[in-house]
Amino acid sequence: MISTLPNSLNVDLSRIRLEIRQLQPQLVAWRRSIHERPELAFKEKLTSELIAKKLTEWGIEHQTGIAQTGIVAIIKGEKLSSETSAKAKVLAIRADMDALPIKEENEVSYRSQHDGIMHACGHDGHTAIALGTAYFLQQHRQNFTGTVKIIFQPAEEGPGGAKPMIEAGVLKNPDVNAIIGLHLWNVLPMGTVGVRTGALMAATEAFTCTIFGKGGHGAMPHQTVDSILVAAQIVNNLQSIVSRNVDPIDSAVVTIGKFHAGTAFNVIADKAEIGGTVRYFNPAVGEMIPQKLEQMIAGICEGYGAKYELDYRKQYPATINDAAIAELVRSVAVNVVETPAGVVPECQTMGAEDMSYFLQEVPGCYFFLGSANPSLNLAFPHHHPRFDFDETVLGMGVEIFVRCVEKYFSEEY
Repeated sequence: MISTLPNSLNVDLSRIRLEIRQLQPQLVAWRRSIHERPELAFKEKLTSELIAKKLTEWGIEHQTGIAQTGIVAIIKGEKLSSETSAKAKVLAIRADMDALPIKEENEVSYRSQHDGIMHACGHDGHTAIALGTAYFLQQHRQNFTGTVKIIFQPAEEGPGGAKPMIEAGVLKNPDVNAIIGLHLWNVLPMGTVGVRTGALMAATEAFTCTIFGKGGHGAMPHQTVDSILVAAQIVNNLQSIVSRNVDPIDSAVVTIGKFHAGTAFNVIADKAEIGGTVRYFNPAVGEMIPQKLEQMIAGICEGYGAKYELDYRKQYPATINDAAIAELVRSVAVNVVETPAGVVPECQTMGAEDMSYFLQEVPGCYFFLGSANPSLNLAFPHHHPRFDFDETVLGMGVEIFVRCVEKYFSEEY
């Protein structure tokens, strides 16, 4: 369905309330300030300082230095009384802050000033949307009864900031009942929202395998154990794990992204190293793949007389949305983003997200906010050195978050 969507859609911004539309220039300014000063995982000091400064200006209670650079802001609805405060619902909103080790190629006024580092995935926009949401909710606390926690998370791109933030207690005191988050998504055009129940993004795992053979002269292969040949056979055979062991109804990927071996054209290498990634939605598939992978490597090495060392690392689990919270987001989105496409349910990706750790702890929904606009040349893919997005979506993101808060704490919900 995604591939059949038009490149651009006419977006009716009248569904975004006037106060949020008036906030749009500030959202853009925050986003561009963050974009100009991108920071890598657990080094988001300047970004955290900007967030803390704004929260302090607005009188929002917050805690800094969580998992090194993370921040949690707490906004309590004014309808809470001392009697109801302890048992009131708590909704969390999560935004990631880190950038990527990519040299930016965009020629824009807000181009990265940190050479070799770039916001190439939209996290600058996520942070700006969360800041705008915090500002609006603080100014309109009379409109909701519960407590909102806004989590500004470091290190989503790796090694992962969600888990250490959870371990530091961000979902406690007060205890979070549900959580939502969004990802600006250049796979979808502006004017769409991707939301679905169940698995949205895949689990991701990584492996490195070193093959030890016996080196020698290229003209005398019978005296050697060719590590490159062994590694090549492993690469070829690993492709059959998905094609012949995974139910075609399920989805999984085994990709070899690294192959290093040899030093000269006439020398048979005694060592080769391959590395790759594994992606899947179904946890049962995740149990099977590493077992099959090592069985295959061991068998091939034994057949050629080689040895191996395998380092298999589980990274992020699958991002799985709760049905009720996904329906909350969907019901809000259809009233904010009114275009011919609107809400797109078939929006799964084999990309991964450590928002998944939050969703393992409490019910929640992670969704995509379409951000591409090819007519403005804003459609480069994520992690591309020319990635950028249509900043119109910033106000749309704030409106969706605010409406989710209002509906979640309403009597009808």
